Amino acid sequence: MAVARPRGPFVPLTPVFLPSNKTLTGRSVILEKLEPKHTKGLFDLVGGYEPTRASLWDYMGDGPYTQLDVFEKSVSAKSASLDPFYFAIIDKRSLVPTSGKPIGYLTLMRITPEHLAIEIGNIMFSSAIQRTRGATEAFYLIARYAFEDLNYRRFEWKCDSLNAPSRSAALRLGFTFEGIFRQHMVVKGRSRDTAWFSIVRDEWDGSVKPALEKWLEERNFDESGNQKTNLQELRSSKLNRGSSL
Repeated sequence: MAVARPRGPFVPLTPVFLPSNKTLTGRSVILEKLEPKHTKGLFDLVGGYEPTRASLWDYMGDGPYTQLDVFEKSVSAKSASLDPFYFAIIDKRSLVPTSGKPIGYLTLMRITPEHLAIEIGNIMFSSAIQRTRGATEAFYLIARYAFEDLNYRRFEWKCDSLNAPSRSAALRLGFTFEGIFRQHMVVKGRSRDTAWFSIVRDEWDGSVKPALEKWLEERNFDESGNQKTNLQELRSSKLNRGSSL
């Protein structure tokens, strides 16, 4: 007599959707579909010969770009792509030189509706958005879009295992580290081991989203713009509160 072997639970058949040109609006940034019109503004921040700008491309699959016309071709190709689907990050802050201008981009990629999974990737943050509230808000907007508008249940983050800032950012934002894929890729002629992270829907609903929303509130920052409570503390508070119910 055959013995039933353990298998995973059935997954309800729910519709999922592909990214579209919907604009995602936050307090300090706006995400809109990347278009050729964003080329010059982005190049002014991430292009050229300056070493600190060139280093932004160290772990990217393309770049760096020293010539505007070459970058323009790249942005045109990116804007026509459906997977990855590129979003320009527009600075919504007032009284800053980059107000109303693109300050970076990111994508939704490796879109697999049949498995209800989607990935954030190709994250290009210029110095104008690095270590600002806008960086965290851009992630919040795209994650909320993936889970709540597009209806995916797994949100992935992958990066070069040597990219310490990216790995640290993933953990700060609430991703769970899942392991290293050894010799996973060859990028720009170099071997890449890939670190894998994910957030699943229960984590998003239970602690990740509430903590992000609490962190982004104006009252979480002092007059100098410094955070009062960090994301990890807020997420831990949500988890502990949930476990006591």
